[in-house]
Amino acid sequence: MRWITSVTLTGTRVRMEPLDIERHWDGLHAIAMVPELWRYTLADVQNAADLRRYLDIAAKELEEGRSMPWVTIDLASGRVAGCTRFGTLDQHNRRVEIGWTWVGKDFQRTYVNTEAKYLMLRHAFEGLDCVRVELKANSKNERSRAAMERIGAKFEGTLRQHAVRDNGEWRDTVYYSILATEWGEVKGRLERMMGGWGP
Repeated sequence: MRWITSVTLTGTRVRMEPLDIERHWDGLHAIAMVPELWRYTLADVQNAADLRRYLDIAAKELEEGRSMPWVTIDLASGRVAGCTRFGTLDQHNRRVEIGWTWVGKDFQRTYVNTEAKYLMLRHAFEGLDCVRVELKANSKNERSRAAMERIGAKFEGTLRQHAVRDNGEWRDTVYYSILATEWGEVKGRLERMMGGWGP
């Protein structure tokens, strides 16, 4: 029996739907063709074919129970706002990684990613009984690092030349985590942040 199953996570302003490439393709393609989105990622998405390969991998991992990719929907507009997933699933040690996150330009620095992270973290700690959630980023990605620190994730260190990007460039990876014992504080912080966006 799979530990992580396809589930829709619904919040006040966003809904996290399990990836369905055919149903979500138009919305994902509409926001993904922005080079800046992929500047620090391992994937090098430059065109529709690259995006399709990227999503096919996510869909295959979903089918195999190796990851749980979601498409983030903005409830107010009904538009696709981004994509993210649980990966590095480890049921024995009760941990998951939140990553592979990208948000369309129109939705950056809004409530979208904050509530998406809230829903995913709540599902990890309260639904799956995780003891640890990991987050990581390219060491050069200051925006992602600041976002992780803003919600209360703890910096754990840097793995040098940890992974090679599709374009052949080696990246140093920074690791962050949130533990179950810290979830109450992080949850409160996220709820305050979400309340600050107004109605």
